[in-house]
Amino acid sequence: MSIKKLVDSFNHAIEGIIYTIRTQRNMKIHMMATLLVLTICFFYELSKVELLIICITITMVIGAELINTAIEAAVDATTNFYHPLAKIAKNVAAGAVLLTAINALFVGYIIFWDKITEIVFTTVTKIKQSEPYMILIVLVIVCVATLVFKAIYGEGTPLKGGMPSGHSAIAFSLATMVALISQEPVVIMLAFLLAVIVAQSRVDSEVHSILEVICGSIFGILLTLLIFKLLS
Repeated sequence: MSIKKLVDSFNHAIEGIIYTIRTQRNMKIHMMATLLVLTICFFYELSKVELLIICITITMVIGAELINTAIEAAVDATTNFYHPLAKIAKNVAAGAVLLTAINALFVGYIIFWDKITEIVFTTVTKIKQSEPYMILIVLVIVCVATLVFKAIYGEGTPLKGGMPSGHSAIAFSLATMVALISQEPVVIMLAFLLAVIVAQSRVDSEVHSILEVICGSIFGILLTLLIFKLLS
């Protein structure tokens, strides 16, 4: 009987995590960031201390989001009208999540910045020496990959809606290529500003959610960098 209770407690805990991932937009972002960071760890020789710090940081962010979701659910269950204390409880819980997220950014910057800088410099040098036709190849690959992901998620149509946002992916892919090829800060800023405008227009027109636009933007940037790295 005690073993069954123990197993049930684990099941309930896992159900809570799954519910948070399924219903909370921020939790989905945290999980995608976690997968990205853990994937990056495979490509660098991190010390045990650095890995320990990364694991603790990830756990803090996810744990804070779980607690935030629990507090929101408890407040909503006990309060069916506006109350200033209910608002304070939710805001404080959200503030805790924000604090752990900012801490995670600082940790990532301290641990990965020196390692990433060398690779970025090498990649940019190769890209500037590459042939112009590579830009077309990258765009085609980004478009095809976006369509594949849309098919996997089964949401929206190939040209409208769904995860991730194709317009955002292509816009940020182009902006990334401009940033890698151009040496003019103003040109780079304008390229990313236009990409942000494209992404914002998809949200304003209610074709995509903010999460779909963010995922499309990150997808376009990372895939462009990866392709240039492999083809250069």
